[in-house]
Amino acid sequence: MIRRLCIIGVGLIGGSLARALREQEACGEIVGCGRREAPLKLAVETGVVDRYTLDPAAAARGADMVVLAVPLGAMESLMGAIRPALDGDAVLTDVGSAKRAVLKAAETVFGGAPENFVPGHPVAGTEHSGVEASFAGLFEGRRVILTPTARTGSAATARVRRMWEAAGAEVVEMDADHHDTVLAGTSHLPHVLAFNLVDSLARGRDAAEVFAYAAGGFRDFTRIASSDPVMWRDICIANADAVLAALDRFGADLERVRKAIERHDGDALLEVFERARAARERWLR
Repeated sequence: MIRRLCIIGVGLIGGSLARALREQEACGEIVGCGRREAPLKLAVETGVVDRYTLDPAAAARGADMVVLAVPLGAMESLMGAIRPALDGDAVLTDVGSAKRAVLKAAETVFGGAPENFVPGHPVAGTEHSGVEASFAGLFEGRRVILTPTARTGSAATARVRRMWEAAGAEVVEMDADHHDTVLAGTSHLPHVLAFNLVDSLARGRDAAEVFAYAAGGFRDFTRIASSDPVMWRDICIANADAVLAALDRFGADLERVRKAIERHDGDALLEVFERARAARERWLR
């Protein structure tokens, strides 16, 4: 399906995509690229990629599918680096968690989103990072959201769709602005809360005791605070408006819970807790 796949950023997402496509025999050669040589050597040694280079233009040259799996803050400079090397029929896609920022980068570099550019976001991951954390089953049964623009060609979108379906994902399409609003609540806000909670407790005078007695609930709630800080810094900045709106909405709800506790209003608390449990159980089903 893919003659030569170029993955720039061979970490958890990029590495897992490479593993999945190789397992399904959905591509020929896989070329990896990144800033540091050691992880790329490991990627070759473990069979994730066939060869690597530290030069993005050299990696993209001759590829018919180029996947940008790097932090959002690096998108624009990376697109500028690979632009002269992209073949005319090469499809360019990404895995960024905030799509308006990626589209803005493409518009700046290319003077408008190219016909063969298909923005994408696999809604999958773990709290671990790096190629050593990648595995072929990461996308099995998970959703990948594509946000093609008005200029995106249907053939390019279809090629990216087939790539993700080969990796086991369910592919849906969505407007970029709507994507950023939805993901701000379901992904970006939870990460901000988890990072902030751990940081708040760690800076307290009783931090050692707090962490000594932390158990399963704390571990479950804060698992995602082990995620890549650079990636999440970039996401918060890139999707600032939607993240701020989600924070404001959550802050108002949290204040209502605080007042209920202050008033010893057990009925109000029970209503929130029961509604939340029922909503989560519906989601799990």
